[in-house]
Amino acid sequence: MEDLILTLKQQIIDALNLEGVTPEDIDDDAPLFGDGLGLDSIDALEIIVILDKYYGIKLANASEGKAIFKSIGSIADYIEKHRTK
Repeated sequence: MEDLILTLKQQIIDALNLEGVTPEDIDDDAPLFGDGLGLDSIDALEIIVILDKYYGIKLANASEGKAIFKSIGSIADYIEKHRTK
């Protein structure tokens, strides 16, 4: 799981062009939106693309995204349970 979390952090940093941010800067359980990393809805779309491209996960229900995208840890947990790649 630690490898997945590290990979996921790097994929998010790269996809969102988070300059000056390293995987070590992102707490596994910190909120991604609002007070945490400060991501927005456009960033959420980029994360959806990451899930589809690298893990074969398609989010059919937008309302489930709020719980999944709570933190890096919650995204990694969801990937572990639902990945097809």
